[in-house]
Amino acid sequence: MLQRAGCSQYSAPMTAPIRSVDALIAAKLAPEADRAALEAVASRYATLIPAAFGALIEHPDDPIGRQVIPHPDEIRHAPHELADPIGDAAHSPVPGIVRRYPDRALLKPLLVCPLYCRFCFRREHVGPEGGLLDEAALERALAWLRGTPEITEVILTGGDPLMLSPRRLRQIVGALDAMPHVTTIRIHSRVPVAAPERITAEIADALETEKAMWLVLHANHAREFGPATRDALRLLQARAIPVLGQSVLLRGVNDDPDSLEDLLRAMVRHRIKPYYLHQLDPAPGTARFHVPIGEGQALLRALRGRVTGLAWPTYVLDIEGGHGKVPIGPSYLPEGGETVSDPSGAMHRLPTHALPSS
Repeated sequence: MLQRAGCSQYSAPMTAPIRSVDALIAAKLAPEADRAALEAVASRYATLIPAAFGALIEHPDDPIGRQVIPHPDEIRHAPHELADPIGDAAHSPVPGIVRRYPDRALLKPLLVCPLYCRFCFRREHVGPEGGLLDEAALERALAWLRGTPEITEVILTGGDPLMLSPRRLRQIVGALDAMPHVTTIRIHSRVPVAAPERITAEIADALETEKAMWLVLHANHAREFGPATRDALRLLQARAIPVLGQSVLLRGVNDDPDSLEDLLRAMVRHRIKPYYLHQLDPAPGTARFHVPIGEGQALLRALRGRVTGLAWPTYVLDIEGGHGKVPIGPSYLPEGGETVSDPSGAMHRLPTHALPSS
């Protein structure tokens, strides 16, 4: 992929996190000519590229750099883009809680991340200064969960819950562990790929619970899986924490069959079951990442039969306004039809016993 015009080839490994426009330009991750536009972006959206993730960048517009390096286009907002594209605010009964489904709820104890993705659907809210629930707010959120017995699953998200201290994480997991109606705890995190050094024995111990504990790792490209990530995942998996993978379909990152296949195979190699491939949520300034749904369906169709079923994710759209996720993957069985498509596209007649009821 071509690097952005005006940027020199990036070659020196990063040794410190990048948080500012000055640091971006000094590292040759952005041209001086973009300074004014990038300052405008920085006034609205946080920048953080941790050293471990930055070391993977080969040039500014490669599939790694593209995810995290600010771009002048971020201040250009399309009419269809929304500050809250999936309706968090409309479904938040108390601060820190989002409930869109009868049996599960999100708990967002903080809005800090190990890096700030340029396509993030919560980009209007996350940042280094944002959203840590204080003791009183956290207790109100936990009290709501205690008082809502139909909630059986709690998803810790944010921000990134693995950015919490081991003490705070242990406190939250312990509180959820004590709720009889909660059977499942899910952690959504980018930390094992973005800042794997944070996954310590202390963090792993803080996740100890009698409940079913799951980790859902967000990764978008195969090169995100280096030796440090492997070690971080092994530390968690050794605690009997199964790991699922979720990704966003992104232009210039994973929008061709080879890149998507490499990502899915990398997950399976690291004992991760690919779970969701998300259609991009239309957050402000993210249009350059958009891949039409038809292209996404064609990508998955190209991989059907080419990769193991273990590597097959569910392609989903999160309906605007908080109406929930729905599968939008390719169909092989026309509704009401008498034929079915094989992975190559050839049609076959259904056996009589499998024909739709009239």
